[in-house]
Amino acid sequence: MRREATIRGLNLDIDSAATGHWHLGYPPDPRACRVALQHGLDASDLRARLVTREDFDRFDHILALDHSHLSYLRNLQPDGSKACVSLMLDHLPGRQGNAVADPYYGPDEGFEVTWQEVEESCRYLAEKELGPVEA
Repeated sequence: MRREATIRGLNLDIDSAATGHWHLGYPPDPRACRVALQHGLDASDLRARLVTREDFDRFDHILALDHSHLSYLRNLQPDGSKACVSLMLDHLPGRQGNAVADPYYGPDEGFEVTWQEVEESCRYLAEKELGPVEA
């Protein structure tokens, strides 16, 4: 999403957060970092933080990668908060209601598949929310 904001010349507040305490303080999976770097994003300095109730007023959108995360987030969301909580792939035509592929237990190539799904979803969300890229 940062790339989509940059393409449009926008400075948006974009973050990532975990739903489980076991991730706190840890960097992304090394395989995810390799794929990110291949796509021009250095994720090596990132460290996991836990999603908070305050995030639901800090952000306009909170995107879950799968149904268990979606359920957790909807249960955590305070009444009256502004964030629209949805699945990441709800923003990708033809993929609504689907979870992003979890590559953790599979071959390394799965991280590229996940990257592509997330990147394409971000592109569609940015088009919908921010408008097309000016030529």
